[in-house]
Amino acid sequence: MSSTSRQFRIITVCTGNICRSPMAELMLAEALAAERLTGAVVDSAGTTSYEAGRPIDPRAARKLLTHGIASRSHVAREWRPEWFAGRELILALDVDHYGWLRQAAPDPQSMARIRMLRSFDPAVAGKDPLDQGIEDPWFGGHTDFDNTWDLIRASVPGIVAHVRAELERPDQQQDNAGQQVRSTS
Repeated sequence: MSSTSRQFRIITVCTGNICRSPMAELMLAEALAAERLTGAVVDSAGTTSYEAGRPIDPRAARKLLTHGIASRSHVAREWRPEWFAGRELILALDVDHYGWLRQAAPDPQSMARIRMLRSFDPAVAGKDPLDQGIEDPWFGGHTDFDNTWDLIRASVPGIVAHVRAELERPDQQQDNAGQQVRSTS
């Protein structure tokens, strides 16, 4: 892919940044790397500081590891307002995160970058954001993390297609030779 040195930055957002958003971040980073979309950078954050500084939930880490995705370097962090301008795509994992981000958005450009992660899942893409959430698995058990994995996974191909289209747009062309798709965790 030929283009300039601009990157397409994505952030996934949940409550504490220890379950859903790091799972989505790491799953997306792997999928984008597999597709050689080297201009994409993925990170994650929480809407609260409840878990800031903590590692990923062990149940989320275990689920990721069963699919060959390491998460040891993840450290939870709280959303920072400057990230509205610093990300091209802001993916909310549940409706409360979506509402929180939309309320905090400083301008129409930032508002336009906010999407529900599952708005990229063909099974619910045309539905209201209220029907696109992923419930917090933290309160549950391993099957809740399995469900979280499945719901995120169903959205990944649509997000990858969206990122590919954005990176291939003539006004977004860049030379990404040698760059790695990465997660910032």
